[in-house]
Amino acid sequence: MIAEVKRSSPSKGAINIGMNVERQLRAYEAGGAAAISILTEPRRFGGSNDDLTLARGCVKLPLLKKDFHVDVVQILEARALGASAALVIARAVAPDRLKELVQAGRDAGIEILVEVRDERELDLALTLDAKLIGVNNRNLETLQIDPETSTRLLPLIPRNVVAIAESGVRSIADVARVASGGADAVLVGSELSKSADPEKAVRSLIDVPRMVDARKG
Repeated sequence: MIAEVKRSSPSKGAINIGMNVERQLRAYEAGGAAAISILTEPRRFGGSNDDLTLARGCVKLPLLKKDFHVDVVQILEARALGASAALVIARAVAPDRLKELVQAGRDAGIEILVEVRDERELDLALTLDAKLIGVNNRNLETLQIDPETSTRLLPLIPRNVVAIAESGVRSIADVARVASGGADAVLVGSELSKSADPEKAVRSLIDVPRMVDARKG
């Protein structure tokens, strides 16, 4: 479980504008999350780099900086802020720039989570030897969710790569579905961020075993 701090989004609007971020972070950790995603993009998601700094000071879990990272300097900034990993959306940058960003992460000692939505992007991520790959079920142009995206792509990810299912996970049944396809982890934002009891919400979603045998060797 990668539990996300998410105040708002273009698809859902306001989710939890007045969130007590420190309380949310501690609840995620207590609930059994393996890592925490911090949305730092301010205009569309109400995020802030301050949330990441706060997280680094109050929880011991790995932290993913989630933003529109398109420049090497942003990767260096993520590392300086205490992130363990940074998101890069494959379709948001040219292939050569994606290569630069992945290499910048390696040089800086920070993992790059390459987000993909189709076979071409997945092939590119694998060519660049990405070690973290996120399959996003949401079409970023239409904002619609298609669960078949993860069903189609997860089995194509080699077992030595960490495969993360993103978007559309609301229930334990959803977690079980992506796990059966080979997901190592799920990233859940809206459902946890809007919960009145985020610790309980995390606990309700984590009791699903990994089934990496669904993926290629």
